Amino acid sequence: MSEQPERPANPARRPRPVLAAAVVVILVWLVVGALGGMAQGRLSGVQDNDNASFLPKNAESTRVSEAVAQLSDSDELPYLVVVERTGGGSLDEADVQAVQEYAADLPGLALPKIEGEETLGDYLVSGTPITPIPSQDGEAVLLAVPLDGPRASEAAGETTPLAEGATVLRDEAEKVLTPAGLTAYVGGPGGLIADFSSAFAGIDGILLGVALLVVLVILLVVYRSPVLPIAVLVSAVLGLSAASLVVYQLAKNDVITLSGQSQGILFILVVGAATDYALLLVSRFKEALHDDVNSWSALKRAWRGSVEPVVASAATVILGLLCLLLAELRSTSGLGPVGALGIAGALLASLTFLPAVLLLFGRVSFWPFRPKIDHEHAEDKVGTRSLWGRVAGLVGRHPRRTWVSTLVVLLAAAAFVPTFKADGATIEETFLTEVDSVTAQQVIGEHFPAGSATPLQVVVPEADADAALRVVQDDPGIDGAYLGTTPPQPGQEPQPPKVVDGDVLVQATTTDASDSAGAEDTVRRLRADLDAVSPDALVGGNAATNLDALDASGRDLTVIVPTILVVIFLVLALLLRSLVAPLLLVVANVVSFGATIGISALVFDHVFGFSGGDPSIPLYGFVFLVALGIDYSIFLMTRVREESVRKGTRPGILAGLAVTGGVITSAGIVLAATFSALSVLPLVFLVQIAFIVGFGVLLDTFVVRSLLVPASAYDIGSRVWWPARLVADGGSSGPGRHAAGTHPDPDVVPGAPTADADDDAQAGDGPADADAAGSRSGGADGVR
Repeated sequence: MSEQPERPANPARRPRPVLAAAVVVILVWLVVGALGGMAQGRLSGVQDNDNASFLPKNAESTRVSEAVAQLSDSDELPYLVVVERTGGGSLDEADVQAVQEYAADLPGLALPKIEGEETLGDYLVSGTPITPIPSQDGEAVLLAVPLDGPRASEAAGETTPLAEGATVLRDEAEKVLTPAGLTAYVGGPGGLIADFSSAFAGIDGILLGVALLVVLVILLVVYRSPVLPIAVLVSAVLGLSAASLVVYQLAKNDVITLSGQSQGILFILVVGAATDYALLLVSRFKEALHDDVNSWSALKRAWRGSVEPVVASAATVILGLLCLLLAELRSTSGLGPVGALGIAGALLASLTFLPAVLLLFGRVSFWPFRPKIDHEHAEDKVGTRSLWGRVAGLVGRHPRRTWVSTLVVLLAAAAFVPTFKADGATIEETFLTEVDSVTAQQVIGEHFPAGSATPLQVVVPEADADAALRVVQDDPGIDGAYLGTTPPQPGQEPQPPKVVDGDVLVQATTTDASDSAGAEDTVRRLRADLDAVSPDALVGGNAATNLDALDASGRDLTVIVPTILVVIFLVLALLLRSLVAPLLLVVANVVSFGATIGISALVFDHVFGFSGGDPSIPLYGFVFLVALGIDYSIFLMTRVREESVRKGTRPGILAGLAVTGGVITSAGIVLAATFSALSVLPLVFLVQIAFIVGFGVLLDTFVVRSLLVPASAYDIGSRVWWPARLVADGGSSGPGRHAAGTHPDPDVVPGAPTADADDDAQAGDGPADADAAGSRSGGADGVR
């Protein structure tokens, strides 16, 4: 019996144990996705959108808020319902009677979305009557509906009693007051927070859906394949699910503060980052498939080539976001761990789930345009007619001219930074659409003293109460003031104020709206004047909260920005084993940020017509642009370093630019598009963040990373790696690659004019530089 010939091994076959491991990884991620998806749907129930709760504990307005809770026997969070005749005009007795009937019915209104068949009365401050207060002009009536703040703000499924209460107040007004020819608006602190909750209610569906749709369209154009875009998007969604699972538990247990804007940014951040990491991995995988028939072997090469820049990029963003923990504003400090967890989820999904999918599908992932074994690579096209080959050729021919002209344009744009408005925004400047609480504020300002909706609160020792009251009453920004929690009624003796720990409460109505600069100036004056009466006097209230938030934002900017720059520099120094290259990258990104803010100032003023901006916008913009923008420089320079080891610094720079051009540009477009999705939410703050990050990322991608960084690095030459010395490898660089030393002069660009090469040589970076010499001499591979 003759022996059967041994069947030759299939070089394209993937090991069965590896395939089994890939299936297990995918199944584990699907379980995480299911659990995280449920947590993601509950995030809106653990949001905190009250500006006062964002302030540090030692802020003066926070200390007043804590004292007022004791002095008033309750922690009130009132709705202010203002009623006027539809079309204007004075109110008659029938109108007032209709308002009184409306007020009497409010405690019995059911909250249908709150379990237990609870009513609005279950959350009202007990013993506080809802009494209509007519305006002096007789054209409006004001109702204060005081809620028990802590109870009404507790999560109840995907909503809160506070949000539901505002809805039923408006619905009841439609039933009772509208037929009587009256119009009611629900505002005040309770109404404003309810409107914020409503604005953020679209995060789970609209925002995420828009972001994923935009990314899907871009990926379909980039890959021209139906398989890869789905795999990348599923990877991003699973990373978001993992992050949401952890964020929900931390926010639920008050370990971190989650606001609506933080949740929206989390969604966008994860989708954008996961897609960027996926683009880099898939690009390396496709590149390896041109050399290797075995997709498992190609994937190993791609993963090893991607893991360092991807992990370094994620670490940079995570560390940059964690620097936000230094912020005094808890909304800002809360964004730090929320965003960091999101990036961690994106990183894990991109380096585990996505490779498992790529392993299972192999070359089919790129169907119908599967990579062929042709040993073609983008770095071989430097100086050719391909887009990034032409860009690399331009940088190589005119490096100094390129980076100088680019820098001049960026600095010219940055000259408009001082015109950027970020000194606070009024309620009217907060929403893009018409909302009830904003209209209520305007109507109250027309018929009542502007600050009556949210009075100033002064906590002062009882012995100094009378003197403090006189100081407050004499201030030009005060319309009226009184001792205690209840304003004195005409013809009645004022009630003595409650005394707690020797302190009493003075309340005052400002002539200016509490969210205006005039009210903030009044707070500054009173704090200074009351110090002369009693050093223990504290001024709080909504205007004081806004002022303290503005001051905290300024402090956060000056502390966090330099910290982030130092952290990024250290990460880059460790990654690139250099001090010059990291400094170059950090400076380039700071200049890019300045140019972005300058252009944004012009667009916000003259195109969008925004008259104000949240004071935290510059810090948020800096964190996202510098921490995320440095990603593209990391992707570029890690590949430049890899190519420079084989070819020398200058050819390595051009090869790195050519090979990463397409993937980094795609990544930048994806990230800009995902952040632009924030503009679907009707809040000026998020629209401004969307524009700043979207425009800034595109500027980084097409200008800074494509021209400024490579051209300046090319001009510097091998000294860019100082204090290390990069020595080129004289050996073969692998299938389909040029061996080092193929070109007679590694520092001369193929096709570049000799005159330019001579100019560079005269500048001290000619063919005789260290890395060129190393390339020709076949020195050892590595850094010395």
